[in-house]
Amino acid sequence: MNYLPTQIEPFSPTEIYIAWNNGEKFTVPYLEIRYHCPCAGCVDEHTGQRTIEKKSIHPDIRAIKVQTIGRYAIQITWSDGHDTGMYHYDRLYELSQKQGKELSR
Repeated sequence: MNYLPTQIEPFSPTEIYIAWNNGEKFTVPYLEIRYHCPCAGCVDEHTGQRTIEKKSIHPDIRAIKVQTIGRYAIQITWSDGHDTGMYHYDRLYELSQKQGKELSR
């Protein structure tokens, strides 16, 4: 099933709020979303291995801008200047479940 976000907005200085069309709501640390960036600068295109280390990301990382890409992804401009990652909704939903905290419905 394809889950679509119905709301994405800042939640706290360290987390983003994401509500989904199935009723689930999560807060997800910015640090985790930034670390899981799927772009070629953060993941080796040939091996699939992550090339960025979590410890290299400033713990106060913030999303400066979030924009939708068609009907399937978002692109985030980060406070460290990084902006090439495109987070497909299925991947964002998976990150919400694995790295986020579910809020009561």
